[in-house]
Amino acid sequence: SPGDASLERVAAMPESAQLPAGKWKVGVNYRPVVPAQPTSADPGQVEVLEVLWLGCPHCYELEPYIEAWRKKKPANVKFVQEAVMWGPAHRAHGRLFYTLQALGREDLVVKAFDEIHRRNNILLSPTGNDAQTQSLQQAFAVANGVKEADFKREYSGFAVNTRLQRAEEVMRRYRVESVPLVIVNGKYQTDVGMAGSAEKLVSLIDDLVAAEKSR
Repeated sequence: SPGDASLERVAAMPESAQLPAGKWKVGVNYRPVVPAQPTSADPGQVEVLEVLWLGCPHCYELEPYIEAWRKKKPANVKFVQEAVMWGPAHRAHGRLFYTLQALGREDLVVKAFDEIHRRNNILLSPTGNDAQTQSLQQAFAVANGVKEADFKREYSGFAVNTRLQRAEEVMRRYRVESVPLVIVNGKYQTDVGMAGSAEKLVSLIDDLVAAEKSR
Protein backbone atom coordinates (compact mmCIF):
# COMPACT_ATOMS: atom_id res chain seq x y z
CA SER A 1 0.00 0.00 0.00
CA PRO A 2 1.12 3.64 -0.42
CA GLY A 3 1.40 3.92 3.39
CA ASP A 4 3.89 1.07 3.52
CA ALA A 5 5.92 2.62 0.71
CA SER A 6 6.22 5.94 2.54
CA LEU A 7 7.25 4.12 5.74
CA GLU A 8 9.97 2.36 3.77
CA ARG A 9 11.15 5.72 2.43
CA VAL A 10 11.32 7.16 5.96
CA ALA A 11 13.20 4.07 7.18
CA ALA A 12 15.65 4.48 4.28
CA MET A 13 16.38 8.08 5.15
CA PRO A 14 19.78 8.43 6.84
CA GLU A 15 19.92 10.44 10.06
CA SER A 16 22.16 12.97 8.32
CA ALA A 17 19.34 13.77 5.88
CA GLN A 18 16.78 14.48 8.60
CA LEU A 19 16.13 17.87 10.13
CA PRO A 20 16.94 18.26 13.84
CA ALA A 21 14.10 16.71 15.82
CA GLY A 22 11.53 18.92 17.53
CA LYS A 23 10.03 21.44 15.14
CA TRP A 24 9.44 19.13 12.14
CA LYS A 25 8.95 15.38 11.98
CA VAL A 26 10.14 13.32 9.03
CA GLY A 27 7.26 11.29 7.59
CA VAL A 28 4.75 13.74 9.08
CA ASN A 29 5.75 17.25 7.96
CA TYR A 30 8.00 16.24 5.07
CA ARG A 31 9.02 13.06 3.29
CA PRO A 32 12.36 12.05 1.85
CA VAL A 33 12.60 11.54 -1.90
CA VAL A 34 14.32 8.17 -2.29
CA PRO A 35 16.46 8.10 -4.29
CA ALA A 36 17.20 11.84 -4.31
CA GLN A 37 16.69 13.38 -7.76
CA PRO A 38 19.01 15.61 -9.81
CA THR A 39 18.05 19.29 -9.83
CA SER A 40 18.53 22.26 -12.16
CA ALA A 41 20.48 24.17 -9.48
CA ASP A 42 24.08 25.25 -9.97
CA PRO A 43 26.78 24.23 -7.46
CA GLY A 44 26.20 26.11 -4.21
CA GLN A 45 22.52 26.64 -5.01
CA VAL A 46 19.53 24.92 -3.39
CA GLU A 47 16.56 24.23 -5.67
CA VAL A 48 13.02 24.78 -4.41
CA LEU A 49 10.53 23.31 -6.87
CA GLU A 50 6.77 23.90 -6.74
CA VAL A 51 4.49 21.71 -8.86
CA LEU A 52 1.17 23.46 -9.49
CA TRP A 53 -1.89 23.73 -11.71
CA LEU A 54 -3.50 27.04 -12.66
CA GLY A 55 -6.94 25.43 -12.21
CA CYS A 56 -6.23 24.22 -8.66
CA PRO A 57 -7.91 26.28 -5.89
CA HIS A 58 -5.30 25.13 -3.33
CA CYS A 59 -2.49 26.34 -5.62
CA TYR A 60 -4.32 29.67 -5.96
CA GLU A 61 -4.64 30.00 -2.17
CA LEU A 62 -0.93 29.24 -1.70
CA GLU A 63 0.26 31.61 -4.45
CA PRO A 64 0.37 34.84 -2.35
CA TYR A 65 2.49 33.08 0.30
CA ILE A 66 4.86 31.72 -2.36
CA GLU A 67 5.11 35.15 -4.03
CA ALA A 68 5.91 36.84 -0.69
CA TRP A 69 8.52 34.16 0.11
CA ARG A 70 10.00 34.45 -3.38
CA LYS A 71 10.71 38.17 -2.83
CA LYS A 72 12.76 37.51 0.31
CA LYS A 73 14.23 34.05 -0.38
CA PRO A 74 17.97 33.58 0.17
CA ALA A 75 20.16 34.45 -2.83
CA ASN A 76 21.40 30.86 -3.09
CA VAL A 77 17.89 29.49 -3.66
CA LYS A 78 16.86 28.67 -7.22
CA PHE A 79 13.05 28.70 -7.30
CA VAL A 80 11.39 26.72 -10.10
CA GLN A 81 7.69 26.23 -10.82
CA GLU A 82 6.49 23.33 -12.96
CA ALA A 83 2.97 22.71 -14.21
CA VAL A 84 1.34 19.39 -13.42
CA MET A 85 0.66 17.19 -16.47
CA TRP A 86 -2.08 14.77 -15.40
CA GLY A 87 -4.51 15.19 -18.30
CA PRO A 88 -5.49 17.38 -21.29
CA ALA A 89 -6.84 20.28 -19.17
CA HIS A 90 -3.68 20.33 -17.01
CA ARG A 91 -1.45 20.23 -20.11
CA ALA A 92 -3.42 23.07 -21.73
CA HIS A 93 -3.04 25.25 -18.64
CA GLY A 94 0.62 24.20 -18.52
CA ARG A 95 1.15 25.44 -22.06
CA LEU A 96 -0.29 28.84 -21.08
CA PHE A 97 1.88 28.90 -17.94
CA TYR A 98 5.10 28.24 -19.88
CA THR A 99 4.10 30.63 -22.69
CA LEU A 100 3.72 33.48 -20.18
CA GLN A 101 7.11 32.60 -18.70
CA ALA A 102 8.73 32.45 -22.15
CA LEU A 103 7.29 35.92 -22.87
CA GLY A 104 8.86 37.23 -19.65
CA ARG A 105 5.37 37.95 -18.30
CA GLU A 106 5.43 35.97 -15.07
CA ASP A 107 3.26 38.75 -13.61
CA LEU A 108 0.45 37.37 -15.78
CA VAL A 109 0.63 33.99 -14.03
CA VAL A 110 -0.95 35.67 -10.98
CA LYS A 111 -3.53 37.31 -13.29
CA ALA A 112 -4.28 33.94 -14.91
CA PHE A 113 -4.95 32.49 -11.44
CA ASP A 114 -7.32 35.42 -10.78
CA GLU A 115 -9.01 35.00 -14.17
CA ILE A 116 -9.73 31.33 -13.48
CA HIS A 117 -10.67 31.48 -9.79
CA ARG A 118 -12.23 34.92 -9.38
CA ARG A 119 -13.68 35.70 -12.80
CA ASN A 120 -14.76 32.16 -13.59
CA ASN A 121 -13.02 32.19 -16.98
CA ILE A 122 -11.30 28.80 -17.00
CA LEU A 123 -9.18 29.66 -20.09
CA LEU A 124 -10.03 26.28 -21.61
CA SER A 125 -12.37 25.14 -24.32
CA PRO A 126 -15.43 23.50 -22.68
CA THR A 127 -15.29 20.82 -25.40
CA GLY A 128 -11.52 20.26 -25.23
CA ASN A 129 -10.95 21.89 -28.62
CA ASP A 130 -7.25 22.87 -28.79
CA ALA A 131 -7.73 25.74 -31.25
CA GLN A 132 -10.52 27.21 -29.11
CA THR A 133 -8.38 26.87 -25.96
CA GLN A 134 -5.52 28.69 -27.71
CA SER A 135 -7.92 31.43 -28.81
CA LEU A 136 -9.25 31.93 -25.25
CA GLN A 137 -5.76 31.98 -23.74
CA GLN A 138 -4.49 34.32 -26.45
CA ALA A 139 -7.38 36.74 -25.84
CA PHE A 140 -6.47 36.80 -22.14
CA ALA A 141 -2.80 37.53 -22.92
CA VAL A 142 -3.59 40.21 -25.52
CA ALA A 143 -5.99 41.91 -23.08
CA ASN A 144 -3.03 42.11 -20.70
CA GLY A 145 -0.61 43.74 -23.12
CA VAL A 146 0.94 40.79 -24.99
CA LYS A 147 1.24 41.14 -28.78
CA GLU A 148 -0.79 38.48 -30.61
CA ALA A 149 2.15 37.51 -32.86
CA ASP A 150 4.44 37.08 -29.85
CA PHE A 151 1.91 34.89 -28.07
CA LYS A 152 1.41 32.67 -31.14
CA ARG A 153 5.17 32.33 -31.67
CA GLU A 154 5.90 31.20 -28.11
CA TYR A 155 2.73 29.12 -27.66
CA SER A 156 3.82 26.59 -30.28
CA GLY A 157 7.53 27.28 -30.01
CA PHE A 158 10.51 25.13 -29.09
CA ALA A 159 11.05 26.65 -25.63
CA VAL A 160 7.49 25.96 -24.45
CA ASN A 161 7.43 22.44 -25.94
CA THR A 162 10.74 21.71 -24.19
CA ARG A 163 9.34 22.94 -20.86
CA LEU A 164 6.24 20.76 -21.30
CA GLN A 165 8.47 17.71 -21.87
CA ARG A 166 10.49 18.56 -18.77
CA ALA A 167 7.28 18.92 -16.75
CA GLU A 168 6.25 15.40 -17.83
CA GLU A 169 9.63 14.14 -16.62
CA VAL A 170 9.23 15.91 -13.24
CA MET A 171 5.81 14.27 -12.86
CA ARG A 172 7.31 10.82 -13.42
CA ARG A 173 10.40 11.35 -11.27
CA TYR A 174 8.48 12.60 -8.24
CA ARG A 175 5.30 10.55 -8.83
CA VAL A 176 3.17 13.66 -8.32
CA GLU A 177 -0.26 12.72 -6.99
CA SER A 178 -1.44 16.07 -5.60
CA VAL A 179 -0.72 19.77 -6.02
CA PRO A 180 0.59 22.15 -4.86
CA LEU A 181 3.66 20.05 -4.06
CA VAL A 182 7.01 21.49 -2.94
CA ILE A 183 10.31 19.63 -3.41
CA VAL A 184 13.51 20.95 -1.82
CA ASN A 185 16.79 20.12 -3.56
CA GLY A 186 15.43 16.89 -5.05
CA LYS A 187 15.55 15.37 -1.54
CA TYR A 188 12.44 16.36 0.45
CA GLN A 189 8.82 16.79 -0.51
CA THR A 190 6.06 18.48 1.41
CA ASP A 191 2.78 20.34 1.01
CA VAL A 192 0.38 22.56 2.94
CA GLY A 193 -1.39 19.61 4.57
CA MET A 194 1.85 18.01 5.81
CA ALA A 195 3.30 21.30 7.04
CA GLY A 196 0.04 22.30 8.79
CA SER A 197 -0.71 25.60 7.01
CA ALA A 198 0.58 27.85 4.24
CA GLU A 199 2.60 29.89 6.76
CA LYS A 200 4.14 26.74 8.24
CA LEU A 201 4.95 25.43 4.76
CA VAL A 202 6.99 28.57 4.00
CA SER A 203 8.80 28.19 7.36
CA LEU A 204 9.49 24.51 6.62
CA ILE A 205 10.86 25.37 3.16
CA ASP A 206 13.27 27.84 4.79
CA ASP A 207 14.40 25.24 7.35
CA LEU A 208 14.94 22.56 4.68
CA VAL A 209 16.89 25.08 2.58
CA ALA A 210 19.04 26.01 5.59
CA ALA A 211 19.71 22.31 6.32
CA GLU A 212 20.80 21.78 2.71
CA LYS A 213 22.96 24.90 2.74
CA SER A 214 24.82 23.70 5.80
CA ARG A 215 25.76 20.32 4.28
